[in-house]
Amino acid sequence: MDILKVEHLSKTYGDGEARVEALKDVSFQLEKGEFVAVAGESGSGKSTLLNCIGGLDTPDRGKVWLDGEDIFSMKEKKRTIFRRRNIGFIFQSFRLVTELNVEQNIVFPMLLDYQKPDRARVEEILEVLGLADRRKHLPGQLSGGQQQRVAIGRALAMRPQIILADEPTGNLDSGNSRDVMDLLMKASRYYQQTILMITHNTALTSSVDRVLRVRDGVLTDLGGVQP
Repeated sequence: MDILKVEHLSKTYGDGEARVEALKDVSFQLEKGEFVAVAGESGSGKSTLLNCIGGLDTPDRGKVWLDGEDIFSMKEKKRTIFRRRNIGFIFQSFRLVTELNVEQNIVFPMLLDYQKPDRARVEEILEVLGLADRRKHLPGQLSGGQQQRVAIGRALAMRPQIILADEPTGNLDSGNSRDVMDLLMKASRYYQQTILMITHNTALTSSVDRVLRVRDGVLTDLGGVQP
């Protein structure tokens, strides 16, 4: 079952000599539960692709369907609500609320959506991510690896249709990078969570289900191999 369908996505920035074709007629699909990496160098177009899929940027042409919904046919308010309920984001810079503790950061998306947190779900996430004994700690009291675990927990909390991970290990050392990749893989398998991750580090793509490469705005499906 395709949970994400991208068709003929194109995006251009600038004019004249400053014109950059960030995406060139990009099409692909993701099945439910797939963990897919988008690999490419800085400036290749992979971040633009992620932002368009997440509804944070608008393509010049093309369509993005998530769970059968055309996200760019929605008005902005509806798209914002749809994004909050169906797309989880994990950023390189963590983006935790510094005044909230671990548990509060994880349930924050539910509170924003006026939902009562599922306590059993939250407890399970804390256990799965090894954060149960850190639940009352503030972000400033955590290591970088622990903060990224909280970010993963926050993304999982709403049971999103897809998680978009933007260089999730970019601010971590090699040991914490491996731990975060293991946790993302565990989330993919344990929760059947669909994950699309962008990275410039091809060493991180060895364990994912499929690798997509973006180069000069053009996407190539490499299948289950490293680029």
